[in-house]
Amino acid sequence: MANGSRQAAWEFFGTELRRHREESGFTQVELGARVFVSGGYIGQFEQAIRKPQLDVARRIDETLRTDGIFERMWRKLIKEQTYTEYFSHAAELERLATEIYEYAPAVVPGLMQTREYARAMFLAGNPLATDEYIEELIKGRLDRTRILKDATRPVYWVVVHETVLRAPVGGPAVMARQLDHIAALMRQRTVLLQMLPFSAGAHPAMGKMMWLMEFEDAPPTVYTEGMLSGSLLDEPALVKRIRASYDHIRAAALSPEASLPLIESAAEDYRRCASSS
Repeated sequence: MANGSRQAAWEFFGTELRRHREESGFTQVELGARVFVSGGYIGQFEQAIRKPQLDVARRIDETLRTDGIFERMWRKLIKEQTYTEYFSHAAELERLATEIYEYAPAVVPGLMQTREYARAMFLAGNPLATDEYIEELIKGRLDRTRILKDATRPVYWVVVHETVLRAPVGGPAVMARQLDHIAALMRQRTVLLQMLPFSAGAHPAMGKMMWLMEFEDAPPTVYTEGMLSGSLLDEPALVKRIRASYDHIRAAALSPEASLPLIESAAEDYRRCASSS
């Protein structure tokens, strides 16, 4: 669902909420008190400024006696919105790409994450989220990895900073299995991966994730991501500069042949740590 149609769908949710609320004789404040949010929040739901959590949608149904209509709308909208709005377009383009070049400065790239690693990452970013919400996020993440299993999978070339190996996301056992998975992808020649060691020092894109996608019949696009934000860039001169930065990083990184033993050694270290704890 495109961003415009998704927003229109949330506006429909808000319109229906207002209609049912008024027919039931509730003010925004009165309905908010019944579903444990403020009246201002109800107003923001009705204006499609904010999106309610699933438990709030359920309580609205109970209070307005709407036979689950708001829960069903919520589930439909969330199902259609597998990814955050700032990433959704990039995810669509990812499926069309013939070549993907990525630099990962801090965490394992999403296309290579295991379920356990993804869960640890999502819990870190959403410490108060429900299990149901976390599972939705994990499902979206793992669905993306299917493109690496397709016969027509894109060329996938990744440079991963050594920080990724040393940050024990999820604990030693989770990291050991995650690094084993990456090593398997490398041995299967599904991914071409280079490690950028600490000894490489400063580099052009230090600390900045970059993701360059090439297409058969369209110009290349770059996706960059920050804290709760992302940008798609397709201006030719800018894409050219970013591609040059990626090439500099790739030149400074270890070869795939030298990177694989480093990953396997780190996995074994984590395994020993997990068994001794």
